[in-house]
Amino acid sequence: MLHDPRFLALVDEARRRITEWTVERTQQVLEAGEAVRLVDVREESEWARGHIPGACHIGRGVLERDAARLLPDEGELIVLYCGGGYRSALAADNLVRMGYRRVVSMDGGIRGWVEAGLPLASGG
Repeated sequence: MLHDPRFLALVDEARRRITEWTVERTQQVLEAGEAVRLVDVREESEWARGHIPGACHIGRGVLERDAARLLPDEGELIVLYCGGGYRSALAADNLVRMGYRRVVSMDGGIRGWVEAGLPLASGG
């Protein structure tokens, strides 16, 4: 998919302020059993087609509105992912601006996860 240059500039600006992990780093942390909240910020229809096992779904459109209720611990390690890493970067930037201290965006998103041959869960 070709993205609008203005959108890409917005993502690049957010990326300068956030922490990003590779798919491999995210997998290592999950396999090590570290306490992490894995959050899929894609649309509900994308989530239903498949998501990373153990993830919860909080769509990008409601994340900021519902964060206090769904993510009450501002010190919890939160790893966000989307399709390729753009929406999760924007979401991570906003959560950091809202006071969350340990937020990570998974660069490459679920596409990178699938390309790495890692498993998916299906349904909701």
